Amino acid sequence: MSSPTEESVRRNSESEGAEAETPEHDPHFEPIVSLPLVEVQTNEEDEEELVKIRARLYRYDTGDHEWKERGTGDIKLLRHRINNTVRVVMRRDKTLKVCANHFITPDIRMNVHCGSDKAFNWSVFADYADETCKQELLAIKFGNPQNAELWKTKFAEAQEIVRTKCSLYTQDQFSDDESSITRSEDTDTPEPKVGEKSPDKGDKPEETDSEGVVLKLKELKVESEKSE
Repeated sequence: MSSPTEESVRRNSESEGAEAETPEHDPHFEPIVSLPLVEVQTNEEDEEELVKIRARLYRYDTGDHEWKERGTGDIKLLRHRINNTVRVVMRRDKTLKVCANHFITPDIRMNVHCGSDKAFNWSVFADYADETCKQELLAIKFGNPQNAELWKTKFAEAQEIVRTKCSLYTQDQFSDDESSITRSEDTDTPEPKVGEKSPDKGDKPEETDSEGVVLKLKELKVESEKSE
């Protein structure tokens, strides 16, 4: 007669042998509704990526007077191939929700944040992360000083591209130059018209006073008497 321990071992071995003999069954069911593949537009198709760095973004809450985390993810500088505009775009991890979306202007100043060599802050006049135009004070923190320095360098290069190649700013420069030329031309002495003649030294000015009129009348009277 076998002991309980031997009986349990025998049952386990038999069950394992039965599982090994039974083939795996992987049923396949056709979907009831077939959904076509949809290409999602990110509005970045006409832009080229200048830089992409992983970082953490903060915004300053004016109501609570404190910095609040806005999201962690990859922050990018995207340059438009035609307009030469450059914008900052950042999406949160996993959800891919936009947490920063604004254009770069030449007057933005990138400041060191709290004396750290890995963080910067800058002010934005119009950010569209929430699909509405908002003025924001943003701060960003990178994982190491090398990434922070790379971001600062690329940001400065983007500002130079916008200042020298973007039509929004080059037209303003041309208009300022034209207005300055126009102002300088207005201050010049105008040239005399074609029909106007400057008086020569030999010409006698017409006498318009009363004495001159009397003298002319006398000369006319004398000439008339001679002709008679």
